[in-house]
Amino acid sequence: MKSEINKKILNYCKNFSKIVNTDFLEDDNISIELVKIYQDYIFNIDLNNDIEIDNAIEIDKIMGKYVEDYNFRKTLKQELRTIKIKNNTRNIVSLIVESIISIFRKYELELTRKIYISRWI
Repeated sequence: MKSEINKKILNYCKNFSKIVNTDFLEDDNISIELVKIYQDYIFNIDLNNDIEIDNAIEIDKIMGKYVEDYNFRKTLKQELRTIKIKNNTRNIVSLIVESIISIFRKYELELTRKIYISRWI
């Protein structure tokens, strides 16, 4: 039963193997923890809840970009250091995932605003 659910979840998360098999530097604790949070989040979603499925797909896409894009990885790490979690927060993982999604959307918006003009010599 659990393996069937996990297979359905992995059908939504196309970048799963790339994310969990990425070798981060030994002292890169943030990246290692982010992968753990990613796994914890996706394997605990309710498959009957469309919002949770959409968030799982989104966090999968974001973490895929995280392992591939150095600039995004650097930005996300900096932004995550500023997140404040209240003592009475019930689901810390969901709060962190929502923050990551928000940071990613802001990053994409800023990236599309920057126009790079190459200089030909």
